[in-house]
Amino acid sequence: MPADRTDYVCRNCARVVPRPMGKCPQCGEFNSFEAVTVQAPARARRTAAATAGAASTPQRLSEIAGDVEARLPLAMNEFARVLGGGIVPGSVVLIGGDPGIGKSTLMLQVAGDLAHSLPVLYVSGEESARQIKMRALRLENGTAVHAENLLLMTETALENILAQIDASGARVVVIDSIQTTHCSDVESAAGSITQVRECAARLTALAKRSAAAIFLVGHVNKEGTLAGPRVLEHMVDTVLYLEGDRHHVYRLLRSVKNRFGPTSELGVFEMRGAGMVEVANPSEAFLAERLQSAPGSAIAVPLEGTRPLLVEVQALASPTAFGNPRRTANGVDFNRLLLVTAVLTRRLGLRLADQDVFVNVIGGMTIEEPAADLAMAVAIASSVRDLPVAADVALVGEVGLSGELRAVSQLDTRLREAAKLGFKRAVVPRVLVQTEPFPAGITVIQAPSVGDALRIVLPAA
Repeated sequence: MPADRTDYVCRNCARVVPRPMGKCPQCGEFNSFEAVTVQAPARARRTAAATAGAASTPQRLSEIAGDVEARLPLAMNEFARVLGGGIVPGSVVLIGGDPGIGKSTLMLQVAGDLAHSLPVLYVSGEESARQIKMRALRLENGTAVHAENLLLMTETALENILAQIDASGARVVVIDSIQTTHCSDVESAAGSITQVRECAARLTALAKRSAAAIFLVGHVNKEGTLAGPRVLEHMVDTVLYLEGDRHHVYRLLRSVKNRFGPTSELGVFEMRGAGMVEVANPSEAFLAERLQSAPGSAIAVPLEGTRPLLVEVQALASPTAFGNPRRTANGVDFNRLLLVTAVLTRRLGLRLADQDVFVNVIGGMTIEEPAADLAMAVAIASSVRDLPVAADVALVGEVGLSGELRAVSQLDTRLREAAKLGFKRAVVPRVLVQTEPFPAGITVIQAPSVGDALRIVLPAA
């Protein structure tokens, strides 16, 4: 009878090698190989049978019964927004984040909210029942404790978890966390690639069979990605990341994959003693402490999923004490900062070769799209020239290498958000084809280049 064998799999690119290697020959990562037990054919067939459901036959799409299935409503609107409008029955959601960022707190709040109307099972493999009860008493004045349908279970054995999900009839299940869950059919430690993949496969099969929505809490590694095999993110329906700086009170719940809604959607929460409190108007919160007359401050309007946000971009240019000036980016892409400083130096003649340049986005936000380039350029120029930007101006636009401003997507949506918060003017790239008028209540100034934009917002320069 053939025996099991051990292979080594790169957790970054899934390259399989027969012996451990210090560096992956495919992706170049160091110390990325983990041991994986490959089951003999007979045992592998038994494992596959455990995850497989009833045999399926082809059906005509037009003959499949049912319209769009109703989602499970949530009282927490920010969480529902990120999921696309609510919880889809039978879906599997993976939520990851740094240790201590608030994953367990958020999921316990969601479980307590749902348990007032339907059965919910919360499975913890990291804390005792008494510890979870202590946290539940603290959250929202203990409302989760009084939910009649909230069931708590401390278990790491997958077989017992699957049995209790069936026995309890839970409509929503929270597994905290998938890395602590282990399957007895797999001969490897909990948290290994094989264990995580097998446990996720069986839980996914159960969710599709029983229409129970399952939330899997996942750990992240030192690179900030979810620990375990990359195939885990392909198996689930939705992948959420809970982000935030520990020194800030705001937490950002970001969707990076969603089969039932828009990706890159963003929900904003504030961490308080009573748990996660949703921020209904994040733009207003991010601008609450802005010092309006200070040089080096500009307002950008990035788009996170379908939500426009107004954030303050700060820049500081100071004489360097070193041969090579420093460029420090916090909340913006470092390469975009280098591009913007190069354009300001080459196209506009700003002397930055002897200046350290620091750029920061207030509130712990991270802006990934290039629509904040213009705000970054204006903030740097404002700091160099020691001239404040008018407080009622919002800036939108991507900066090209020739110093031109390029159009961005969903400009009308961004302008409506700026007008709603009281901004009177907006500097945007030149619109070649305008299909509908700009929103009322805000004056839109079109600038073809960065130089033109600077002459508008810094007229005394």
